[in-house]
Order: sequence, then C-alpha cells, then structure tokens
Amino acid sequence: MAKAKLTPVHFFSHGSTMMLGEESESAAYWKRCGDEALANGIKGVVIMGAHWDCLNDEIQVATNPNPSKSPVAYVHPSKYVDYKLNPDLPTANRCISMLRDAGFNCNGNPTFDWIHDTYLVLIRMFPSACPPTTIISMNARFDPHFHLKMGSTLRPLRLENYLLIGSGGAVHNLYRNKWTSMLRYRDSFAQEIPPDREMLEFRQAVQDVMEKNSGPGLRRGLCRLMKHPQFRDAHATDDHFMSALFVAGAAGDWDDEEQGKGRLKAETWELVNMCNSQYTIGEWVSA
Repeated sequence: MAKAKLTPVHFFSHGSTMMLGEESESAAYWKRCGDEALANGIKGVVIMGAHWDCLNDEIQVATNPNPSKSPVAYVHPSKYVDYKLNPDLPTANRCISMLRDAGFNCNGNPTFDWIHDTYLVLIRMFPSACPPTTIISMNARFDPHFHLKMGSTLRPLRLENYLLIGSGGAVHNLYRNKWTSMLRYRDSFAQEIPPDREMLEFRQAVQDVMEKNSGPGLRRGLCRLMKHPQFRDAHATDDHFMSALFVAGAAGDWDDEEQGKGRLKAETWELVNMCNSQYTIGEWVSA
C-alpha cells in the first residue's frame, strides 16, 4: 500500500533583520525552498515565528485581514515595504478549530500585525508574491511538549499540501552577539574572531539531533536539547527554540520515520555568535 505524500517541513533560523537586506547562503536556500513549494502547488503556508507569544495557557492565530508589517532596522524600506501580505483567513479559522479540538485555549487575533521573523522568510522564499499564509503564536510558558503537541495537531495539513515552517534560531542569544560591525559598518556577517566555544558546541548538538533522528526520536532529541549544558549560552531566552519544537511535532510522527532525517541545507553566521542554520525534514515526492 502506497504511503500518503507529506510535504516537507522547514526549521529556518531567520537571524538578524539584515538577513532580509543582504545576500547569503541561507537566503539562497530559502528562495530554493519557495521555488520547490510553488512548483508542487502548495495550498498555503502555516508558520510559527519567534516574536509572538501569549500569556497564561493561551495561543493565538493571526486573523487580521489587512495586517501591517512591523518595521525593521538596518534594512532599506524598498526591501519590504511594498511586499503585499496574504493572510489566509479560512485556514487560520481551521487551525483554530483543530487546536481547540486538541484541547488548546486558542483564539483568533484580528489586530495582529506581522513581524519580521515571519515576513522576512516569506519575502526571501516568495519574492514575487506571498502565498496564502497563516501565522501561529507561541505560548509564553515555553513548554517544549506543549509546542510539540501544537505541531503534531497541525501535522495533518501536510497531507493536504500545506507547507509548515518554524522560524526561530539554532543559536540565538542577543546578549552574546558582537554588535560592533553591524552598528558601525552595517555588516552583520563580519567574523573577526571565532564564535565562542559554547555556541559551536550547541550548534553541533542541534545538527546531531536533527540529522541522526527521525519520527518520535526527533521529538525526544529536540526536547532534551533544552537541558543541554550549553543551551542557556546559546539561547538566553527560549522563544527562538520553540519553533524547532513545533517543527518536531509536525514532522515527528511514527509515520515520519520513513520520510528521512533532517538535513542541514545552509548556514550563515552573524554577529560572531549567532548561527543561522537552515534545516529541512522530508522532501517533495513526485506524483
């Protein structure tokens, strides 16, 4: 019996705002992923970022029909101001229903404006036109198992040709970044000194988990990384790692074991200590 086709799932490290304005290996890979998604006729994108979280036990889904974009620093407005956003309200309402049915306290947010953690990636992936897109919030308690369940709840959308994306960071600690070259020279890619040992070790730990595990093993491995000795060095706050857990939930079912392990497809270091690793789990299957 043939297995059902599942869309791939991406965990993208969006990095600093300058990733929108400057060319990089990561930006080139995002574009390639967008081209492949369009070639395979995706119905839309469902994305969890790293800059929107809700208090108590609530999560939200963006339902603003005409969202604005939060401005970004160090990027010329021509790179993003005229890009037309495309909120997918029917899919947003469907996601709300799916999450509520799974026991989540989930509500729509009709006033939410999009933030660079999501539209930065979308502009790079789909520069000609934004596909129908649904944005899902995090929860501010940053429980890894909670966000795993969010991903697993929305996993069936992969069977309907939706593309699920987590936009966060493999190594993202603003307090450990070296900001001088960006502030003085508008250059976030300068690496005058090597990254700190803790950043290198955690970056490698993420790659080991992503590339050596699949299915439920991937979920367990990414949850354990939050107890890694260098996790707090690599992530001063938990927000940029939650989308990795969302991705693991969406691509970590028993049936996902046959889809293959995650693959590191591109990587861009910024500000000495920020590692923007780009991972894809699964692949497009030809008809």
